[in-house]
Amino acid sequence: MACRAELASAQVSYRDLVTIDHRGLEPPYLQLAAILRSRIESGELAPGQMVPSIVTLSQEYGLAKTTVRKALDILRHEGLITMRPSWGTFVADRR
Repeated sequence: MACRAELASAQVSYRDLVTIDHRGLEPPYLQLAAILRSRIESGELAPGQMVPSIVTLSQEYGLAKTTVRKALDILRHEGLITMRPSWGTFVADRR
């Protein structure tokens, strides 16, 4: 995997390098949860920042909306994101 400096100089985002293995042993919702968790922990998705919508994530990773919802539910239960009805999903402030 390329280091951050290489990614920045090539103007390639982390998510451009990460895909879902639809034929893998790990269910896609767990893979997506791991991808989003990594983006949060790396700071790519900062506290208070809006997480891409269910529709956007569904299209970006080629997943059903229910699969994306399951991944987001995992992160919500872990305390990494908060969901605000009619507003969206945001990275939780972990102070």
